Amino acid sequence: MKLYKTPKGNIIFTNKQAYNLPDTDWDALLKNGNLIEYLQHFIHDNNQSTLSEKELNTIALAPIKNQEVWAAGVTYYRSKTARMEESKVSGGSSFYDKVYEAERPELFFKSTPQRVCGPGENVRIRKDSRWSVPEPELTLVVSSTKKIIGYTAGNDMSARDIEGENPLYLPQAKSYTGSTALGPCIFITNEPLSLHTQISLSIFRKEKKAFEGHTTVAEIKRSFSELIEFLFSEMDFPKGCFLMTGTGIVPSDDFTLKVNDRIEISIEGIGTLINEVGI
Repeated sequence: MKLYKTPKGNIIFTNKQAYNLPDTDWDALLKNGNLIEYLQHFIHDNNQSTLSEKELNTIALAPIKNQEVWAAGVTYYRSKTARMEESKVSGGSSFYDKVYEAERPELFFKSTPQRVCGPGENVRIRKDSRWSVPEPELTLVVSSTKKIIGYTAGNDMSARDIEGENPLYLPQAKSYTGSTALGPCIFITNEPLSLHTQISLSIFRKEKKAFEGHTTVAEIKRSFSELIEFLFSEMDFPKGCFLMTGTGIVPSDDFTLKVNDRIEISIEGIGTLINEVGI
């Protein structure tokens, strides 16, 4: 089951049919630990919509209202090696090796809702960055009661040169206007996501593929429950939250994004999040 936030209202898509969610508040939906059971009540003939899944993906908004977006770092081996490489000149490379093996994960605040881009909207690279990349991330949608109610695709835009200069610059490398994208929908399920779920990244420059990479959920070192427990250990999220789970796809060190590049992040079961790089 997929849940879309659109200009036409909140919409369920399941079994090749769309259903309207009349008079439903997005915050109320995402904090609901029994969301899939709640949504079942709206799947009937009187709520049918004529919109196709393709049309929904075209008009989808960022699936967020008043939720915070957090992120976990260095959860893939590829992410660890990339961070170590970018930080070796500053002497910070050992930090990433240690956090990969540590009991406590790296968790950081990524974005407020108003800074989140939806499908089709422009993400940005920092004007003071010379080396920036997208990071495709499976993103957990977590209720106010710490339950995973769904999954979406996330783009954790990152200024690698700024983070590499000094690990203390992480907030500037990660959190700025246009640094976060989510969508196109939330895949709603009570079942654990298959470890074989594929995550893919494609970057197009002047309509030619400039980069392509793939990974799977199985490559994530830490469990989702572990990440959520640490995130909620000293904080509450009364309207739910989003938690990016890290990236296992990092372009080579000689690659950097440019304005007008198109970024496509695809995750099996969720769909494809498409954003272009704006000014």
